[in-house]
Amino acid sequence: MIEPIIELLRESEAMLEGHFLLSSGRHSDKYFQCAKLLQYPDRTANAFTPLAEKIKADLVSEKIIVHAVAGPAMGGIIAAWELGRQLGLRSFFTERNEEGEMTLRRGFEVRKG
Repeated sequence: MIEPIIELLRESEAMLEGHFLLSSGRHSDKYFQCAKLLQYPDRTANAFTPLAEKIKADLVSEKIIVHAVAGPAMGGIIAAWELGRQLGLRSFFTERNEEGEMTLRRGFEVRKG
C-alpha cells in the first residue's frame, strides 16, 4: 500500500532526499513537500484512495464515526477536500486567529453531537 504512494510522491518531485533539519529540530534524510503532489488532482486522488478505503471500512464496522474532514490552511485544504470528496463528507479548513491559534473561521462550525 505504501510503495504506490511513494512512487506518486517521487513522480511529483514531492519526495526530497538529502539532509533536512526539520522544524522539530530533528534531522531526516527525506522530506515530503506535499504541495508538489497536490498540484496534480489525479495523483492526489490516487494517493488518498488507500486512506479513504481504510476509513470507509472502519466506518462500516463502526470502529469510528466521522462526520466531516478538516485540514489546516494552507497546506491541508486540498488534502481535506480530497479526503472529504472520497468519503462523501463535508470538508473545511482552519486558520490562525490573531493570537496564532488554529481555529474555525469563515462561518465553519462543528456542532455538538
